Amino acid sequence: MRRDVNLESPPRTIMEVYKSLPEGTLAELVDNVLYMSPSPIYKHQRVLQDLFRKLSTSIIDTNKGEVIIAPFDVYLDETSNAVQPDIVVVLNKNRDILDENGHIHGVPDLLVEILSPGNTDHDTVRKKNLYEKFGVKEYWIVNPETKQVSVFSLQDKKYQLLFESAGRVESPLLKLSLQF
Repeated sequence: MRRDVNLESPPRTIMEVYKSLPEGTLAELVDNVLYMSPSPIYKHQRVLQDLFRKLSTSIIDTNKGEVIIAPFDVYLDETSNAVQPDIVVVLNKNRDILDENGHIHGVPDLLVEILSPGNTDHDTVRKKNLYEKFGVKEYWIVNPETKQVSVFSLQDKKYQLLFESAGRVESPLLKLSLQF
C-alpha cells in the first residue's frame, strides 16, 4: 500500500514520484521512465480472472507458492524499475522477495501480461526486454482477443519462445498445462 506523501519538498527521484502516486494508480516505472495506462477492458479482465483462478488452484492450493493479481507493485530494483504485471507468481523457494506488509522487492519466478489495445509494444517489447534483463524465469504474453499465449523461458540469460497456443498454456517452470 502506498502511503500518503508529504510534499513539502518535491520528489528528488523518479522512484520517489512513483511511490507518491495514489494507491491503485495504473503506472509503471521502466528504466526511469514513468508509463501510465487506462483501466483494462472487459475481455482483458475476463482472461485475467480465468488465468488467476487456474493458477491459484495449481500453485496456492497445492502450497507451491503465491499468485498475485494486479494491481500490485513489483520493485525489480529500488531505483528505476517498478512494474504492475497482470499476474505474479512467486514460488516458495523465492518467497523472501514478498513483503507481506508491502510489495515485492526482487525478481518473481513468473510474470503474466495480458495485452491491452493500444499498448502491445509495452508488453511485447519494453517489458519483455526488462523481464529478460532482470532474469524473470518465465514470461507469458496473452492476447485476450484470440486467447493466444506465448510462453518465454529464460535460457542462458535470453528468452526463448517455448510454447504458443490459443486457449492453452504449457509451463515448463510450473510443470503444468492449463486450458482457459
